Amino acid sequence: MQHSSYAPPPAHSPPLHHPVPQHVSTVPMMRSPPPPQSQSNSNYGSPYGAQAGGAGGGSFAPAFGGFMNDPTAQMGYQVGKTAFNAGQELVEQNINRYVSIPALKHYFNVSTTYVLRKLLLVLFPWRHKPWSREQRPSSSSSQDASTYNYYFLPPRDDINSPDMYIPVMAFVTYILLSTLLAGLRGAFHPEVMGLTATTAFVVVLLEILGLKFGTYILSISNDSQLLDLVAYSGYKFVGVIVTLVVSEILNRGAGTGGWAGWTIFTYTFSANAFFLLRSLKYVLLPDSSTSHPNAMGSGVHNTIARSQRNRRTQFLFIYSYIVQFVFMWILSRQDANPAQIKAPAAGVGKVVGA
Repeated sequence: MQHSSYAPPPAHSPPLHHPVPQHVSTVPMMRSPPPPQSQSNSNYGSPYGAQAGGAGGGSFAPAFGGFMNDPTAQMGYQVGKTAFNAGQELVEQNINRYVSIPALKHYFNVSTTYVLRKLLLVLFPWRHKPWSREQRPSSSSSQDASTYNYYFLPPRDDINSPDMYIPVMAFVTYILLSTLLAGLRGAFHPEVMGLTATTAFVVVLLEILGLKFGTYILSISNDSQLLDLVAYSGYKFVGVIVTLVVSEILNRGAGTGGWAGWTIFTYTFSANAFFLLRSLKYVLLPDSSTSHPNAMGSGVHNTIARSQRNRRTQFLFIYSYIVQFVFMWILSRQDANPAQIKAPAAGVGKVVGA
């Protein structure tokens, strides 16, 4: 009697593997309902629960905003702002005693196109014409042509205008590149960057002092003309960088020595000397036919005495060829002899072998 209850189901019963039909999509029904408003305020508003949010959570924002509105805080802010402005004016006044900040801004007014064209001009100056700088009348001048004030165009508008962006970037690149090449040759030590930077600083300082002395001898009292000479003095780092890179590639890590290094150095030196000779000619030896009597920023006179002109010509030749040759040789040869680094190591090896 009991076995009859476990009999198999009749044949007309539905199969077990057919659940409820799924034709109707139930995706919207699977979404969780949004949390209640009270729960959102108590659990999500404050990490410390409902009591923390109710007791102190709402008082943080008013307390912080009230601090900025406090009279004492505002007074301290005004005092700090006044002290900062006074310090800034003091620094600008002390700097303006030696260097004019507006004049320096003129030398950094460059563009990407100017930088690329200027680099090509420094390395390949042979066929470039003309070398004179472009001048434009000032917009504040009067309508009378005889009273126009002319000014030199910024570097971004005149490729012949000197800039200080390329010399500064080339100076920093030279220090980093010299250190990198010393590491690739296996001659790196912690003092390499310091020695390279010190050598470059000394060369720049000596050149600026020499230019200052030269302007005194040549009776050049205008600051803009001195800044032009300082800007032109930094273009030699472009030739030095090219000498280091190309010589390192051709000599396969042997430095800037050998015939390849001297060949590259001779070309970069000649290109830099020719570039300076042509560019500084319009700074030290202005031509009255291409200059305006009221040119602002030129600092030169159209009429120069014959004796003064001869001295400037000699200074131009000595500075462009002799001075640049000595400084470029020092900058490109200071870390070109790895034997100075390997000699101590060889001595240590002999001691260890003994």
